Amino acid sequence: MSKFMKRGYLALVLLFLYVPIIVLIVQSFNAGVSRAKWEGFSLQWYERLFNSPSIMNALYITVTIALLAAAIATVIGTLAAIGMHAMSKRPQGVMLTLTNIPMTMPDIVTGISLMLLFIFTQVPRGYFTMLLAHVTFNIPYVILSVMPKLKQMNKFSYEAALDLGATPGYALRRVILPSVMPGVITGALLSFTLSLDDFTISYFTTSPLVQNLSTLIYSEARKGIKPTMNALSALMFVALLVLLLAVNRRASLAHES
Repeated sequence: MSKFMKRGYLALVLLFLYVPIIVLIVQSFNAGVSRAKWEGFSLQWYERLFNSPSIMNALYITVTIALLAAAIATVIGTLAAIGMHAMSKRPQGVMLTLTNIPMTMPDIVTGISLMLLFIFTQVPRGYFTMLLAHVTFNIPYVILSVMPKLKQMNKFSYEAALDLGATPGYALRRVILPSVMPGVITGALLSFTLSLDDFTISYFTTSPLVQNLSTLIYSEARKGIKPTMNALSALMFVALLVLLLAVNRRASLAHES
């Protein structure tokens, strides 16, 4: 009985989470505008979606910022993790705590803090400030992904490479990076995924003239949900689902190795 109740509870939770998404995806193929009546199968909303200049521009901004933020955050986060790993135990613990704080704070706190920083420094909000914001909140996730691989690595490998005549840069490229590469890739994929669907931080660090998909959907939703938004949301869900599966698969493989 207890096992049946646990499975039933889990099924109810999954239904509560995914039934609205399934309804949204189904409605994106509805030929009519009404969400209460099925008027036939159609791809017209997807066609209108790809023919919309505002949505295509938002898609371009979303993808380019996600790619750039993931690349920059991966480089900075990997180097930071390597530096922190070389510290003694107490300073390393302090730095790990400081890098974990942004992940535990609500996104709205981070977004408002960055917005106030840009206003104080008189930096016009737009594409550049959104990119900086995304890099900022992605770095801790890269550090979190790389640090376990550094701890698994033989701590004498780097010193042995130096003793054999390798320069620090060569040892970094040939010894450390190959050992932590699974964590680096996981951090990059996670950063890209988080940046792709971020709304709160993007909303506070950009201007109305520069919108990614999440802020565009929010602004359009205030005017009334259009069927093209159903199509856009369906595509975003599928894309993020594929990325999350890739991240989880990479993380499980890295853990097994």
